[in-house]
Amino acid sequence: MSGHVPEHDASDPVETAVIRGLVRSWPRRATVRRTEPELDAPTMDDLYDDNCVDYPEVLLPFAGHPVWERLDEGVRSRILAWAWIAYNKNVVDIEQDVVTPGFGLLFRDAFGTGFSDAGRAAVVQSMVDEEYHTLMHLNASALTRRRRGWALPDAALPETSTVRRHREALSRAESARAAALTTLAYATVAETSIADYLTLIADDRTIQPVHQATIALHRRDERAHASVASEMIAMVHDRLDRHDRNILARALCDGVDAFTATDGTTWSAILAVEQVADGDAMLREVAEDPDRRRFLQDCTAIDRLLARFGELDRC
Repeated sequence: MSGHVPEHDASDPVETAVIRGLVRSWPRRATVRRTEPELDAPTMDDLYDDNCVDYPEVLLPFAGHPVWERLDEGVRSRILAWAWIAYNKNVVDIEQDVVTPGFGLLFRDAFGTGFSDAGRAAVVQSMVDEEYHTLMHLNASALTRRRRGWALPDAALPETSTVRRHREALSRAESARAAALTTLAYATVAETSIADYLTLIADDRTIQPVHQATIALHRRDERAHASVASEMIAMVHDRLDRHDRNILARALCDGVDAFTATDGTTWSAILAVEQVADGDAMLREVAEDPDRRRFLQDCTAIDRLLARFGELDRC
């Protein structure tokens, strides 16, 4: 795709300053448009250091717990590898089941917003990026399995909690339109918050170099996606009636809660596969520990959106 900018409303400061600039920068910025040596299979194998852990121990919800501390190094290494597989699966699940459907609604102009060609181009570029990110994370998990010689199947892990919460919210929706607004809200939470989720690993130089590089590449794209998602939902919001705005605000708050929650079912599945004695008891104790913070806390972009919408007191 060339750097040509599609037709847009030059009188609209949002499209002029945000959408138009993002569309123009995509050929230079997007990971999918670049030849990244880190993503070639032979180079990825070369980058893999068998002596480095696959996932930061500090990010385990049970790091420092006595049950974790008494495990032998072999089991701990496998759990850290499982954590990396689960991290990738979480990203893929959210991209495929929440973000892509949300962008699809915007591309089809499901809310009658009247997006210009420039706006739709920005959405499609983001959708292309998301598919490539899915491939990046699938490759990252495959590399870990290959180099470690461990099966670590995705099928052993449950669907990520954000996807489950999204489905539950859809089941409660009062209409097809309310369901669409819910998906838009969840997708917006994901796109405006995932860069911080990726930062948990993107700047960590203690783990596998190839893991760190993969996440850093993904984060670069997501910072632009956050702008697209924020501006698009604002344009949608401006054209909604009060009833639909209430639905959207509630769904944004629900999405924040879903996205920031620690997924105990995933950790329970991992500890069960590794037959960790007292694993479930450990998970219950850390879940009840007020000194252990949520895995991800920063959804300030949604706070800013709600403030912009006059709905900050919703959450």
